Amino acid sequence: MVKRRRKVNEKVNPFKKLQKPGKHVKRIVIGAAGLVIIAGLAGDATYQIQEQEQAVLTTFGVPKAVAETGLHFKIPFIQKVQKVNTTIQGFPIGYSMGDNSVVENEGIMITSDYNFIDVDFFVEYRILEPVKYLYNSEEPEDILKNISQSCIRTVIASYDVDEVLTTGKGEIQSKIKEMILKQMEEQDLGIQLVNITIQDSEPPTQEVMKAFKAVETAKQGKETALNNANKYRNEKLPEAEAEADQIIQDAEAQKQVRINEAEAEVARFNAMYEEYVKNPEITKKRMFYETMEDVLPGMKIVIDNGDGVQKVLPLDSFTGNSSENPTETLNTDPAQDTQDLNDSENE
Repeated sequence: MVKRRRKVNEKVNPFKKLQKPGKHVKRIVIGAAGLVIIAGLAGDATYQIQEQEQAVLTTFGVPKAVAETGLHFKIPFIQKVQKVNTTIQGFPIGYSMGDNSVVENEGIMITSDYNFIDVDFFVEYRILEPVKYLYNSEEPEDILKNISQSCIRTVIASYDVDEVLTTGKGEIQSKIKEMILKQMEEQDLGIQLVNITIQDSEPPTQEVMKAFKAVETAKQGKETALNNANKYRNEKLPEAEAEADQIIQDAEAQKQVRINEAEAEVARFNAMYEEYVKNPEITKKRMFYETMEDVLPGMKIVIDNGDGVQKVLPLDSFTGNSSENPTETLNTDPAQDTQDLNDSENE
């Protein structure tokens, strides 16, 4: 009986040998934990900076910008890293990016002529100084958006509705951008405004929109009419200029002809005057006869001064004879007058 109890005891006692595997498991757990801690420390000791990205390394609360791309090291649990995206980013004003719906409290504005208008903008920016971006303000993008909305409303309020809808968009964008840049310099948020553009501008209601479209159609018709008129003018103007030049040339030629004729008349008069000075009486008679030839062309006349009074007598009515080329008959009783006339003509 005793031997059996010993065997039973011997069967119970082997459970004491299970204590040794428990110690190995504990060591394995501790080792694994140590490896995890070491791996965590190793992972926390490095960080990677990608392209178009910068990091801010903080050591005991002192930030420092890191711009070089690639793998970098830091002290675990002491240094912290915050990464920022330096690519060009943007946000809309006046509409929603998701469903393109209108945001009335942002897009509806009043122009200088007291008209309501719905204008949509898109603002593009990028982070220029990561340290200022992270620590100078809590929400720099919201500040940029509020500044943009304020500048947009200020500039839109200085233009009338026609300029906002049509011709003034470029000038409006330039003024808004200039105003935002000035205020962003004062805020010093570490953000650089890249551009702000007008995406769309239209009246807030369909009725007003139709009216503006009708106005635009009329303006386009006006431009078409002006273009057609300019085309017609360009076609006709050279012809008119050529005709005017021809008229001027003809006038100049006629002027020169008249001048030459006048100079010839002056020369003739001077020559006649010289002869008149030499023989006044004979010259007077000759001029009288020549004048009578011009005044009474085609008539037969007799000049009779037999009784001391000169008379000019038309002979056609008395004789009834006429010819195509009649001649004048000169009858002068004093022979001296005829001789003086012949002498003058010979000279």
